[in-house]
Parts: sequence; C-alpha cells; structure tokens
Amino acid sequence: MTGTTFWDLVARRAARTPDAPALIQGAESARQERRITFGALHRRAERVAAGLYETGVRPGSRVVWQLPTRIETVLFSLALARIGAVQSPVVPLYRAHEVGQVLRRTRAAFFAVPGVWRGFDHRAMADRLAAGLPGPLTVIEAYDTLPDADPAVLPPPPADDDEVRWIYWTSGTTAAPKGVLHTDRSLRTAGRWLGAALRLGPSDIGSMAFPYAHVAGPDYTVMLLEHGIPAVLLEHFALPGALAAYRRHRVTLAGGSTAFYALFLAEARKLPPGRRLLPSLRLLAGGGAPKPPALYHEVVAGLGCQLTHGYAMTEAPMVTMGDPYDSPGHLAGTDGRPPAGMEIRIAPGSGEIRLRGPAVCRGYLDEPAPFDADGFLPTGDLGHLAPSGHLVVTGRLKDIIIRKGENISAQEIEELLSRHPDIADAAVVGLPDTTRGERVCAVVEQPPGARELTLATLSAHLLSHGLAPHKLPEQLELLPALPRDTTLRKVRKQQLRERFGGGGPGRGEAPDPPPQ
Repeated sequence: MTGTTFWDLVARRAARTPDAPALIQGAESARQERRITFGALHRRAERVAAGLYETGVRPGSRVVWQLPTRIETVLFSLALARIGAVQSPVVPLYRAHEVGQVLRRTRAAFFAVPGVWRGFDHRAMADRLAAGLPGPLTVIEAYDTLPDADPAVLPPPPADDDEVRWIYWTSGTTAAPKGVLHTDRSLRTAGRWLGAALRLGPSDIGSMAFPYAHVAGPDYTVMLLEHGIPAVLLEHFALPGALAAYRRHRVTLAGGSTAFYALFLAEARKLPPGRRLLPSLRLLAGGGAPKPPALYHEVVAGLGCQLTHGYAMTEAPMVTMGDPYDSPGHLAGTDGRPPAGMEIRIAPGSGEIRLRGPAVCRGYLDEPAPFDADGFLPTGDLGHLAPSGHLVVTGRLKDIIIRKGENISAQEIEELLSRHPDIADAAVVGLPDTTRGERVCAVVEQPPGARELTLATLSAHLLSHGLAPHKLPEQLELLPALPRDTTLRKVRKQQLRERFGGGGPGRGEAPDPPPQ
C-alpha cells in the first residue's frame, strides 16, 4: 500500500528546513560535540545507503544492528530505510546469549556492530556467532566510519508503508525473545501521536539518553522529522556528567523511564534551595516502568518542570501519554489518555488491557498471530479506564521484570540458574525499587551439602553463560524450600514478593551492574 514511508519523512523535512539542526552529539565538553542538519542527514544517509547497497544489502535484506546512541547509528538506520531493508535493532547491552538468538531467528545476512565499545569487543562476539550460524553473515563495523558510495547506484525508495521492515525484540514471559513486527506506518503513527501528546513547539529541544536501538528510537525520530526540532544524543547517560550537554543546549524535553526521573531528582536535591537543576527543562516524560504517584509530586517540586508518564510496549510504542495540561491528580495517578485511533479494551473478568489501532504491531516473527477474534492485541497487563478516559495500569499477567524500562524475563534467568550445581531450584521475581522501578531478586533453594552461594558467584555463573549484565540479579535470598501450591507445584511468587519486597537488606544486594 502506497503511503508515507520513513524515508519520505526524511526527504520532506530536508526539503523544508535543510539548514535547521537535527541531531547534536552531546558530550561533557563543547569541543567534543558534533552536529548535523536535516539537509545533511538526508544527503549522508543516502550515501550510506549506497555504500550498504554496494556491500550487498538489498530491499528485503535482513540486517541486525547493535549500535549505541550516535549520529552514525541514526544515519545507518535511515540508510536501511532508504533501501527498504528489514532492520532488527538490538541494544548494545546484549551479549552472545541474546544476540545469537536474534541472528538465528531473523536469519540475518548482515550484522552491524560498533567494534570495541565500552570495553567489550562486539566484533569478536559477532565473528564467533557467525561461525556457528547455518548461513553466511556479513559483519559490518559502523561506529565512526560508515559505508559510503554514490547514490546513483540505488533503486527507487520504497513506496509501501505497510510492509514489515522493522523487527524489535522483547523477552515477554518466555526465555526466548519475541520478534515484534512493525511497519513504517505503525512506527510513524506512534511517533506522530507522541509528539502531539507532548505538545511540541518550534522552540523545543529534545534529548535521547536511552538506547537508540529501543523502539523509542524511531518513535522519537519521527517526532523530530515531523516538527523540525533538534535533539541532543547521549552515547552513555550518566549523571552528573550528562548535565553539561543538557544545559549548554537548553534542552526542554528529557526523560526515559521511572529510573531517569529518580536520577534527575537525586541530582536536584544536591543543589542549594531555589536553584533549578535544568532551568530550560519544561517537561520530563517517559514510560516503560511503573511510576509511584508520589514521585510525580516530588519531580514537579524538585525539578520545577512538568512530568508526564505514559503506557507503551514494544508491540505498541504509543498507547497513552499524560498531557502536560492534565490535572495533577491525573498526572500522578494515571498513565494518560489514548490518542484518537488507539482503541483500548479491558477484558471482562481478567481486567487485561487489549489494544487495537494503527500503531500496534503486525504480530510476532515466526509465531501465530497474537490478536483476538476482534483484532485486539492482548498485552498481559492489567488495568482499568477511569471515567475521564485515563488509563490506570494496575499490574501484569506476564512474569516479567521491568528494570529501568528494560523488560527482563524471569524464566530466562531461572533457566540459566538451573545449570548451577549448587542450585536445586530458583525463582526470580521483581521487587519494588525507587530508582530502578523494579530490582531483580533471585530466591534460591540449594541441594543438601551444597556450598552456600553468594551474589558474586551467582553473577559470575550467569555472565559465563552469556547473560547481559543489566539482567543480573541485584538481590539474592536463600530458602530451605521454595513455597509452592498443592496442585501443579508451581512456585508461589507472590509470597516471595511480599516476603522480600520490603526494601531491607537480603542475603546479598548489589548496585547497578557495571557495563561489560
């Protein structure tokens, strides 16, 4: 179906405001920063597309990329959109355990990596994985240098905006990740809705502190292209170091998830009374994890800006978002209202949230269609709609942990723990955490005569099996026996959450895992 493709948005914005700034690569020092205009973004992305085309990338080619939040990454992704390739982004935190699954499931012919990034050799990992795949895999390093050629070699841009060209990954409730199928239309719709919900204006300056490989990457890019505003990109987000770039460019929009709110608030509390952390900031916005109502009031008072929180998922990157002009009660206690076109149905009996609309994905890679008889997508999340139309999310049917906006499969970690000789059984649960949204807690039952586990040895075991560092448990509890029901002998995880979720120290607790 002919429509407005992702590449059409790039070309139209370049024609309208070619000299307007599009992306600024933020850094602690102004001398280290780089920027690119919308016109240059269009020209360079087309040259990168030509370079990739000469490398063998064709319309429909499946390309997995695992790249950090950089101007070059945006150019690489837009170049694939120009060709009409099928791209499957993977966040740079993932390691061989997860990346190998993605490469096999997508049957990718190309894999783009940053080389050595933050102390980890992605190229070496890619080469090892390529050796074990059934088909050939071309590895492309795309960090400072990108493929480049004359755009005359390119075929015409794609015209169908309803063809699946994006595969994003989410763990869900199983150990194997799900490949979520998106089209240019679904991602374009989500980005347009998000920009409208945030009430963007010509003086706004955005920021991307999250991994660009998240589904929020194209979401945010659509906003920039639609409204012609720039954004500051941060390859690695850490406070207080990132504040210099926010202040220098007078960022008006920031956020990410609940963890980002808490980090900004903690920095603001270090300042003398009456001094704002970011004087230009008008709005902190995000989603991806539960937001305690009290946090809303703390952010508004501590940062001197508005906070809007929304509900979204990889399958539907924009479902609801708080309106900056909503009442404090709605902004604190709900996840906002859906835009016109997003239908929300609460299943009777279970209270499960179900979705239908143009921003919803087309399904899952190599899996049966997940939609019900009326075309609604079951989310696995629980909630209700207030009389005002605002959505209130109350819990989850899915056994996942949302830590700093990242979906972590409890079953994936449990299966790896079961390989340890000193573990008879294990249950992994998410516990409330004021800075992370949830923290990962492993509750372990050991066999007789086993050596007592420590959090350090547990982490070493999981890392040795290729688990991404951001999924490591931060708390370890040892029990003589896990609580179970009397029918199917399922572990009663709710009992574990109630027992260990009070915030006190456990057998072992750790801070955020370092990058590896």
